[in-house]
Amino acid sequence: MRGISGREKRYVEVVADMAEDGRVTPLQIVWSDGRRYTIDRVLDCRHAASLKTGGCGMRYTIRVGGQATYLWREGDRWFVEAKVVPMP
Repeated sequence: MRGISGREKRYVEVVADMAEDGRVTPLQIVWSDGRRYTIDRVLDCRHAASLKTGGCGMRYTIRVGGQATYLWREGDRWFVEAKVVPMP
């Protein structure tokens, strides 16, 4: 059976805006192959852990293409919980 077997921590490039008061607003996620995904809206931002892949930091609840998902800022790096598709 094909499907998603789990999640893995994947570091990504993020285009973000930094306000004068220090607030960081992510604008785009850039995958290693160059694909860019524009963040429609930031819905929430709080300190939290990733229970699926490990790690913690500022967790941004974002909307991309109408779908809500999470994006973490761990120090100076950003990561997502990427879907792992098993090999056939």
